[in-house]
Amino acid sequence: MASATLTAPSTAADRRPNAGREHTSLSEMPPLTTTVPRQYVHRTAVSEVFLTDWRRAGSDAWVVSAQWPRAHSFYSPVDGLHDPVLLVETMRQASILLSHVAHGVPLDHPIIWQDLRYSLTPEVLRVTGAPAEVELHITDCDLAYRGKRLSSARQQYRVLCDGAQLATAELDFSCHSPAVYRRLRGEYSDLQRANERKLALSEPVEPPLVARDRTGDVVLSPTGRANRWQLRVNTSHPVLFDHPVDHAPGMLMVEAARQAAHAAAGPGFSLPADMECSFRRYAELDAPCWIEATLAGRDERDRLLLDIDIRQHGRSVFTARTASQSIR
Repeated sequence: MASATLTAPSTAADRRPNAGREHTSLSEMPPLTTTVPRQYVHRTAVSEVFLTDWRRAGSDAWVVSAQWPRAHSFYSPVDGLHDPVLLVETMRQASILLSHVAHGVPLDHPIIWQDLRYSLTPEVLRVTGAPAEVELHITDCDLAYRGKRLSSARQQYRVLCDGAQLATAELDFSCHSPAVYRRLRGEYSDLQRANERKLALSEPVEPPLVARDRTGDVVLSPTGRANRWQLRVNTSHPVLFDHPVDHAPGMLMVEAARQAAHAAAGPGFSLPADMECSFRRYAELDAPCWIEATLAGRDERDRLLLDIDIRQHGRSVFTARTASQSIR
């Protein structure tokens, strides 16, 4: 992607407006903390917004604050550790937030992922007696523009959890106007039509196979072949489908990769400490997606490497490599 010079945003973008009231007494109360507006992270449910604040940290750098609950309806802790996919959702929200508040991308412009990776320290995911306070130190790189409007960017992340270094990560994404998005999507840009043509919900694998407690959270369907599944697309899921969309969302693909890696690795290798993902094409709702997991050996830390490929109409729509390790 072509590089571009970051134009300094308005003062209003440098830091979120104070959520608390002004106090004049000597014992001034601290400002109140709330989540950022849900529209800034493309969420419908306020309960699914994890970001709480943002501030400028340099000409091309930002600090975004988040809070992770001790329990969540979908991103639930496993064996006392926060769900690592919660990190990906928090990155998703941060990238969208900064697109709007730092770079002036209108709220109705879709934000589309190309590549994502993270590498984390599992011990720092330990759930404590309070919600986890998370800081994402983000550097903007390779900013590209179409006219005066941001069209794509790469973000580098250093993530702290309760003050300890949790992860490093990177995300490439693009921004599209509604008109450009309609041209890219063609007939699939019609949200109602795309959902009317969606496949019937397929049967799930047994939840324990993919480290889930509830059938409704399973995104893999059995095929009768080892390490091969059909993507289970439940458009009524309140988290993965927080609002209607015209294609299978990126977080569904990441969750499918995590569940496939867990099922293929078997007992003892359940935490994806590292993950690299490429979002190659839109996954449509009207045709099945097939998921295959391939063992790719072990890395220098004896973590099990798995390659995940999700295909539709014979072409890859999403690929991932995970490095899984025991959390026992």
